[in-house]
Amino acid sequence: MTYAASEAASEPSGEFRQNWALMIASVFGCALGMAAIATHSIGPFIKPIEAEMGWSRTAIQASLFFGQALSAIGVIFTGILLDRMSSRSLALIGMAGTGMGFIIASFSDNLMLFYAGYGLAALIGSGAGFIIWSRAIAARFHKRRGLALAIALSGTGISGAVLPPVLVWTIATYGWRMGYIALAAFPLLIALPVIFLLFRPNDDDMKVAGKDLAKTLPQPVRTIDIFSNYRYWVILVSVFCVYFSVVGILPNLIPALTDAGIAAERAAMAQVALALAMIVGRLLVGHLSDRFWAPAVGALFLTPAALGCYLLMAEPTFPIAIMAAILIGAATGAEVDLMALLTSRYFKPHYFARTYSYLYAAVAIAGGTAPMAFAAIYDRTGSYDSSFVTACIMFLIGGPCLLLLGKYPEHAQPKHPEAAPAPAE
Repeated sequence: MTYAASEAASEPSGEFRQNWALMIASVFGCALGMAAIATHSIGPFIKPIEAEMGWSRTAIQASLFFGQALSAIGVIFTGILLDRMSSRSLALIGMAGTGMGFIIASFSDNLMLFYAGYGLAALIGSGAGFIIWSRAIAARFHKRRGLALAIALSGTGISGAVLPPVLVWTIATYGWRMGYIALAAFPLLIALPVIFLLFRPNDDDMKVAGKDLAKTLPQPVRTIDIFSNYRYWVILVSVFCVYFSVVGILPNLIPALTDAGIAAERAAMAQVALALAMIVGRLLVGHLSDRFWAPAVGALFLTPAALGCYLLMAEPTFPIAIMAAILIGAATGAEVDLMALLTSRYFKPHYFARTYSYLYAAVAIAGGTAPMAFAAIYDRTGSYDSSFVTACIMFLIGGPCLLLLGKYPEHAQPKHPEAAPAPAE
């Protein structure tokens, strides 16, 4: 199916009927790719590895730094390779690499091997990163693009709801090494078959869209055009601030709550609450962004997460921890979804892959440094309070700054009467 065919659908629901297999594959891809499971899974491992191996929390979470740094490199190459390889091939290779990386981590008897496992999972796993699923969805959907992206990216919330309790039980019963084997089984035994059977995007869709909508711009994509667009930097600042906060909190939530006296099983339930709020928030943001100005919707969901960070300070009770997790989860559900949606709205289609890869490379660095920074603060002070203050401030920056984006460019003006216009610049 071509871009033009999708545009010809008489009803927005027709887009979902025609692309249901792509949607299912994208949900599984987002749920079980390296970008999601690395941050959602490491929390249950921290204390058991610390107790057995004697590694500090900073050293353990430095694995995410190495992983995200290599992911930043990998996602740039993925954006380039999308012009030369099929999305399906990259996704399959990425899922296989993710699983193999965690198998290597399970055999670690020193930090270098542990980091190598995460690095391999991130570098090769970037082929199954958000750019693959977001690009495929953006090419097939227009009238319900926001909702479609939200549904696909809600897979990250599913992994956040499923992985922590499964890993807490597995680690308590069989040890942390078997926990990594169980973690590797998710991309290898579940995601790979689903992607192989259902993920068959037409990689010409985005190229056709670019030609149809930018006939007056036949020149190739130029990096200078991206970097000279102020909207790129606004999106970057917002996503960086939010992503730094979110990825700093996610792997440290369970350790922070258990340090506050909450049982590990209940702490895992708080992370489940965060993941469920992530799913609901993502779907609401996607649905509302199809009808109203997306930056305002994003600011509405991102800013209240600052209150969630405040509630986590000191020693929260279990109900307070749940409330904080819900507020932070709603913001978590919005961040990657908004990055994809805003990129597709404010940049022409043939610029999507390159622009998204640059944005994701930058936030991957934030995602790698945040967990290590939060853990380092704990190792130095014995508390996560300063980390939560930092996250609170960054949410207060990342949410409201989206309002600086202004109205959609002409090529991305809403196509149906339900969509409210953006304010004039």
